[in-house]
Amino acid sequence: MIYNLDKINEMAEGDEDFINSVISVFLEEVPHDLEALETAISGKDFESVYKLAHKIKPNVDLLGMEQSRATALEIETLGKSPGNGAEIELKFPLLKKDIHQVIAELKKDFKL
Repeated sequence: MIYNLDKINEMAEGDEDFINSVISVFLEEVPHDLEALETAISGKDFESVYKLAHKIKPNVDLLGMEQSRATALEIETLGKSPGNGAEIELKFPLLKKDIHQVIAELKKDFKL
């Protein structure tokens, strides 16, 4: 399992509805943000790359996805400079793979 619900469980204090709400928001928002990030990378829209990676980062952090958070942070930082397109293109597939894997696991684990 590449996600960890410790942070959410600590915030929820046993509130299952809160946990399910956080998971649902993740499943609704992050795939769209990831798709938009991929489009921004393809279009060399580095301001959007920066903003979208910045938006994805807290969502993956909340699910304890440390590797994904680190990758999103790297993409966010690289997005500040237009000369980093090739490096961003190398890092993005790792983020995409991890997020898609977690989405599949969450849907299975929470029967969504």
